[in-house]
Amino acid sequence: MKHFRLLVLGNGVSAYGSYLNMVALNVFVYDVTGSALAAGLFMAVRLGTSVGAGFVSGRLVSAYDRKRLIIGADLGQALALLVLLLAPEAGRISLLYCLAVVTGCCSTLSQVALRSSIPEIVGAEHRTRANSLLVTGRSLAMIAGFASAGVVVAQLGYTAAFVLDAGTFLVSASVLMVLPIRTRARSEEPGGAEEGAPGAGHRSLRLLWAGAPVLMAMIAVRAVDGLGSSSHNVALPVYSSLLDPDHPATFISQFWATWAVGTIIAQQVLARHNRRTGRTLGERAFAVGACVMSGAFIIVFSGLPTVPALATALLAGAADGVTEVVYVSRLQLVPDEQRGRLFGLSASAENAGFGLGMLISGSLLESFSPFQVVASLHGLAIVLCLALLTLLVLRRSPAGPGRLRETGDAAVREGRG
Repeated sequence: MKHFRLLVLGNGVSAYGSYLNMVALNVFVYDVTGSALAAGLFMAVRLGTSVGAGFVSGRLVSAYDRKRLIIGADLGQALALLVLLLAPEAGRISLLYCLAVVTGCCSTLSQVALRSSIPEIVGAEHRTRANSLLVTGRSLAMIAGFASAGVVVAQLGYTAAFVLDAGTFLVSASVLMVLPIRTRARSEEPGGAEEGAPGAGHRSLRLLWAGAPVLMAMIAVRAVDGLGSSSHNVALPVYSSLLDPDHPATFISQFWATWAVGTIIAQQVLARHNRRTGRTLGERAFAVGACVMSGAFIIVFSGLPTVPALATALLAGAADGVTEVVYVSRLQLVPDEQRGRLFGLSASAENAGFGLGMLISGSLLESFSPFQVVASLHGLAIVLCLALLTLLVLRRSPAGPGRLRETGDAAVREGRG
């Protein structure tokens, strides 16, 4: 965990760069092109690339060294930003869309590789704690990135923002380079102790297919959660303008800061629960948490006074943090040789849901209120979560999810295939 904490620090620095980049690049595209359509197309290219990159990343993570892939992804994003800075102004517009492709591919590859590696880096028994640390680091990075983006761009300009952003990726890559961590199961390394063990591949497949219906249902929930997340992201500026036309950014900043605090609080509670009981929350906690999260987001847009609305945003952040950690920890129970492809599929589903939701939400807001749009898409997520809960109840048996979790934990701890 000592080495992993340094990894979290490096990942948090690069996450800060990503959130800074998210604001600065979108504004930069609009300033350079003078077209809202061009800015929207830039986001669409980035999201579309992320969807396709999920499937490719799953294959790469399964075939190559994950540590090197993460380092390469960080260096790729840093290099792309520096190329944009050094390019003549006449060629920057076309390079912007190349940058969208590079950042979409590299961010997805880095996420898939890191999530797949955690059980091997810290041990399966510490994976929930490790996931909580990563979520906490990214939440703090989000607060810092969104809060400082406007100041950095306004006071220092785009060049400084992009140099700072590239620097964060270089820091992340440098930290990972010096850390003596292993990112693959020993049985998959050349000369591993269990390489070619009789029946290892069959055990892996049995574990994967035994939990396949639940895993696919959880991935489907995350995809629909992406629809819901896009709805409150798109509706938030509109809703904030309705609350305070003179200061529309006030509620937005309060909302995201409170949401992030809720996420961080949830990680502390999860860590204490894990230390006290030695157990991790399972699929039912994921389904219940997703329901609470979607319900809280709907309530935020219902016209409550500011204080109750922010209290509900705190609850939404806490539930979001819980579902994120439980979801990732559950997928990490899959044997290492299948884990990369599963996380690749998950990344594609989440990005596809978010991208599709951006289009749907934007069009619906032309005719409906923010509350109606958020309630419809998050309501769909609630329905799917209830369906998942029903599936889990129907699968209750000695060979059901509980037995699968125990078997999967043992397999990951032993490094078995």
